[in-house]
Parts: sequence; C-alpha cells; structure tokens
Amino acid sequence: MNRWRRAVTGWSFAAPFTVLFLVFALLPVVASLLMSVTDLRATDLRNPFAVNFVGLDNYTRLFGDALFRKAAVNTLIFVVFGVPLTIVVALAAANALNSGLIRLRALFRVGFYLPVVTSIVAIAVVWRFLLDPEAGLVDNLLSLVGVDGPNWLGDTSTSLGSITVMATWRNFGSLMIIFLAALQAIPLELYEAATLDGAGRWQQFRRLTLPLMRPVLLFGAVITGIGYLQLFEEPLVMTQGGPLSSTLSVSYHIYNQFGFGNYGYAAAASYVLFVAIVALSVLQFRLLGARDDKA
Repeated sequence: MNRWRRAVTGWSFAAPFTVLFLVFALLPVVASLLMSVTDLRATDLRNPFAVNFVGLDNYTRLFGDALFRKAAVNTLIFVVFGVPLTIVVALAAANALNSGLIRLRALFRVGFYLPVVTSIVAIAVVWRFLLDPEAGLVDNLLSLVGVDGPNWLGDTSTSLGSITVMATWRNFGSLMIIFLAALQAIPLELYEAATLDGAGRWQQFRRLTLPLMRPVLLFGAVITGIGYLQLFEEPLVMTQGGPLSSTLSVSYHIYNQFGFGNYGYAAAASYVLFVAIVALSVLQFRLLGARDDKA
C-alpha cells in the first residue's frame, strides 16, 4: 500500500512535465514523421482523408531536387569553415584573457559576449551597413589603401563567406566564456612543472592545455555544430537566401517549403537535417572524445 502511494505521489509530481512533454514535444515529432511519408499539402487541411501515403517518395524527391542539394552544400560549407573558425577565435580570446595579455578583462569579456545576447535583427542591420558596397565602412577602408572592395552580400563568391564571418563574430563569445572557465580550472602547478622541464609556451599549449581541455572542446564543437547546421536567421535577415541561392541553407529551404504548403516534403527535409545533426555529433565524439593512450 505504501509503495502504491509513493508511486502515485511521484507520478503526480511528474505529471505536469510528462503531459507537456507528450503534447508539445513527442506528439509533434511523431506527427512530423508520419507527415514525411505522406503527400500532405496546405490544401489537404480541410479534407484530411484526401492525404495519401507515399512512403519514401518525399525523400527521393528531396535528393533529386537541385535546390535542396544547393542548400545542403551551402550548409556543409558553412559548418566546415564556421565551426573550426569559431572554436579557434573563442579559444584565442579565452587564452588571451586568461594569460593577462589584455587589460580590463571584465570589460572585454562583456564586449565579446554582448553579440550573443543581442538581437539578430540589430546585428544584421549593422553588418549590412558595414558591408554595403557604396556606404559601408569595410569597402571605404579598403578604398583608402587602393583596394576596390566587392559587394560582400550581393556577390555569389563572397556572400556565404561574409555570413560565416558574421556568425563567427556573433557566436564565439559564448564559447569564450566556457573555454575561459576551463583554462582557469587547470592547476598552475602543471605549467610551473612544464616550465621547469624546459617546455615553451607553444609546447605547454599543445601538450598540456589542449589535452586537458578535450572534453570542453568536444562540448563546444558539438553545440556549435548543431547550431550551425540549423543556419537560418542570418540568411533570412541579411540575404533572403540570395544571391542566386548562394546563402540558402537547409533550414531556410525547409521554412520556404512549409510556407509554400508542401508539408510532407518539408517534414522529410527536416528529418534529413536531423540525421545530419546526429551524424556530425557522432563524428565529433569520435574525433574529440576521450581516448585511452596505450604505452
């Protein structure tokens, strides 16, 4: 009897979260999975019985769609270059703050982290002004040294790179805070011992700092990779996926398909993106996860 009462009490406390999870998390996931194997469109909402089961046809159409392949390549390029760049910049900033090379460290910590909590709309407006080919600060500075700057967001060869740089600047602050905490947790005695053994700064960083920070680097790579695979806000606000779909991402393509009423097709694309996120996370765990070094 007491065991039954404890079970009822436990479930009564867990019931609010369980109900919310089932209704707002699990149910939409299951519904979208079922949607991905149907031909559901916006016109079918009034007559659900007109929806047909199509199996894997949506997935077949997806990989045969040149626009989706273009979006997938853009997203891949953004992740391949953006994730390492963000980690390197964040680690460099954290190391500089930790080593005392930068004075007024509290001010710089706030300044570096500020873009993370700033609205993407405000950031996009500032960056579009900076990269404007006519009145932008970047091209005007380049003109002072005799360089004719390109149309950063209007040229297919520079638009995706410009968004990558902007995303790196916007997101490295959060990783910097995490890396800085990890650096400050490393005992100073280890560096003193390494110095006595004749190790220089680069050797200490490569042989001591990086191995001890492996779990934190893994965490940073995973969360950054997951976020960058879902690239959406930057192209939506800054370029609308242009020019010529050069900044179209998979998430933005999914958003467009939902807007067009192609619900089944968009749901299939969402699950392809989910599989890509899982695959990238597994790859990062294999590359940066804990290793058993054998003598």
